[in-house]
Amino acid sequence: MFNEKNYNQKMDKTFEIFTKELSSLRTGRANSKMLDLVKVDVYGQKMPINQLGTITTPEPRMIIIQVWDLNNVNLIDSAIKKSELGLNPQIDGQLIRLPIPDLSEERRNEIKKMIKTMGEKCKVSIRNVRREANDDLKNLLKKKEISEDDENKFEKQIQNFTDDHIKKIDEKVISKEKEIMTI
Repeated sequence: MFNEKNYNQKMDKTFEIFTKELSSLRTGRANSKMLDLVKVDVYGQKMPINQLGTITTPEPRMIIIQVWDLNNVNLIDSAIKKSELGLNPQIDGQLIRLPIPDLSEERRNEIKKMIKTMGEKCKVSIRNVRREANDDLKNLLKKKEISEDDENKFEKQIQNFTDDHIKKIDEKVISKEKEIMTI
């Protein structure tokens, strides 16, 4: 039997991942989520910074990482420098300070392009889920497990899920672009 809710959940998951990636983008303010995508090569595996220390944002333009193991300080430092965040860590013992510089107009436009690209990738993923659902429907119809009426009904539902998610992505892209362009 066909379960359209599974596909809606897959689309929700895709949107969730997109939202998480967006929150890691650097706006003009300090945000500990900016470091979520930075992985540090430590203990023979890649780990997120929040598993190697405490991350705080004591002021709007500063992130502080209190590293738990002194041996990891330089590893975290180099991982941040290699990332595309454009941040310059300042080390003070087991403390890493990350001053967040103002975004230049050029950088804002780069970030805007990144947001659009991320949005498009997410839309493609949503459409892939739709295609997968429609393929499953065609197979079920071929095996005569569902009627043509059911196929049409489910196709409409899947299309509605797709449209809703695409709309949510567009809204998220627009709101994030506004956030980036606001000085």
